[in-house]
Amino acid sequence: MLIEIKVPSVGESVTEALLAQWFKNDGDLVKKDEPLFVIETDKVTLEVVAEADGVLTITVTEGETVAIGAVVGTLGSQGAERAEAPAAAADENEAAAAESETATAERETATEAAPPAEPDQPPSPAPPPEPAAPVPASEPSPASRETARPAIAELPLAPAVRRLVAEKNLDPTRISGTGPGGRITKGDVVLYLESGASPGSAGRPEASAVPAASEPEPAPSIAAAESISRKPMSPIRRRIAARLLEAKHSTAMLTTFNEIDMSNVMAIRKQHKEAFKQKYGVNLGMMSFFIKASVEALKEISQINAFVDGQDIIEHHYYHIGVAVGSERGLVVPVIRHADQLSFAGLEQAIVDYVKKIQENRLELADLEGGTFTISNGGVYGSLLSTPILNTPQSAILGMHKIEKRPVVIDDEIVIRPMMYVALSYDHRIVDGREAVTFLKRIKEFVENPERMMMEI
Repeated sequence: MLIEIKVPSVGESVTEALLAQWFKNDGDLVKKDEPLFVIETDKVTLEVVAEADGVLTITVTEGETVAIGAVVGTLGSQGAERAEAPAAAADENEAAAAESETATAERETATEAAPPAEPDQPPSPAPPPEPAAPVPASEPSPASRETARPAIAELPLAPAVRRLVAEKNLDPTRISGTGPGGRITKGDVVLYLESGASPGSAGRPEASAVPAASEPEPAPSIAAAESISRKPMSPIRRRIAARLLEAKHSTAMLTTFNEIDMSNVMAIRKQHKEAFKQKYGVNLGMMSFFIKASVEALKEISQINAFVDGQDIIEHHYYHIGVAVGSERGLVVPVIRHADQLSFAGLEQAIVDYVKKIQENRLELADLEGGTFTISNGGVYGSLLSTPILNTPQSAILGMHKIEKRPVVIDDEIVIRPMMYVALSYDHRIVDGREAVTFLKRIKEFVENPERMMMEI
């Protein structure tokens, strides 16, 4: 009994997928719920598991684009495979035995047909060679060297190359060609001249006092060492590119900046880290503070939690916060739904669950849809300051950056504090500068004074 392995549906708008990787080889025995392969669409990366035990037969190789619902392989009956194995082994043993007998018979026949070998006799000494008469060395004339060298007209040179070689009086046999079939291009001639070759070297006789072995080698072509590689964009990367261009062309994007003193947040994390971990089973990170602060600021500045739909403005009265997460196959933004109803522990657990799903290629299309505001943390990669691009159709995105100790003035004194630059990119069609600056200032106030936000420890 054969079980067909099909590409699963991941959403109504998705009609095809890229078969990115097989985890098993053709003919492998697989178990039920064991990962078989990974598919990539323009939205998600998904891992497909085996529906039952069986022997895998692959019909579609890695790197091919297949339609949703297409059959990419089969799972054969495990019992049938095991029953066929002894029979195949027996046939193989019989064939090996027959081949051995045939080889033995051939060796015996060859032994009977061969004549008896005569006893070895010492070879008679060869007569010494007569000394050859010395031939006087003669210096080849310049004319003979010109005759031995191929004429320029005989070489397959392009007209422009032939003209340049003739103008510079060069020897084309000394120039390394990098064109198709080793042909000499105009760039090869220019590089040959730049490498130190002087014009007029084609017709000048070489100095006989310098041995041929000491002549300098022609300089290797720089173009020959410049290699490139070409590979197609993955569906996710194509989707990312399209969304970024859409945001750039369809919005009036502007960015405002501020900086946040992270002293209090770092002190709270240090003080309650162990108790928080022990009670909730997750670490207390930075992202939950910024999600909480963003939700409180969104409640005050409703334009940030809205988007433009034609001639209308759609305001959301719920808070679905997208958190940008980098993966091997591209940037994805899973959405934490109703973030205003979650505790710090609930937010941290949601982030951990999404990271695990991304690592295991289990992220679903529903995990990426419906966000109303996005937060991106470039600080985990060491970014000091950047301008995040809108995650359309949302009207704003918050960019976090790395924490760095800097001198700041507090109460007319210069002190060292852990500071973070933050950036808010927004759609100026719906959000004015006053609202954007006020929103970012409110986030700064909440993060710098986290006691204003409730902590469940």
